[in-house]
Amino acid sequence: MAKFKGVNRHRKHLKQMRGRELVNELGKRVFIAADQVRAEAHVLIARGSVQGAGHVPSKPGEPPNLDTGLLTSKTTARRTAPLKAVAESAAPYSVVLEYGGSKVEERPFMRPAANKVRAQYTVNIRAGVNRVNRKG
Repeated sequence: MAKFKGVNRHRKHLKQMRGRELVNELGKRVFIAADQVRAEAHVLIARGSVQGAGHVPSKPGEPPNLDTGLLTSKTTARRTAPLKAVAESAAPYSVVLEYGGSKVEERPFMRPAANKVRAQYTVNIRAGVNRVNRKG
């Protein structure tokens, strides 16, 4: 029978990958990604905006311009499960702005924010797995 070096160490690493440490590490990173989407949505809404009397609505296809602040104050990130998190907007007109409606053309802000964060999300998840594996 052949003997392999490092089998026990490899088994230990596999146990860690299934363990609580990995779930905690990746859960933090998933929430960070959701919070980055929230922050990027805030940036997209605020960029070039004028509140109050000088407010100018955004053009169709562009993120909405900040006016009352309700949209940004209702855009949040939260954990929904150990490995799940969401960035969401609870403003009453969020869906109409994001996807358009019968009287309003779309002014997306969440989808562009998510697209901007997506590439870094994959890098951060891999880094989390590697970090837990190196500890073992």
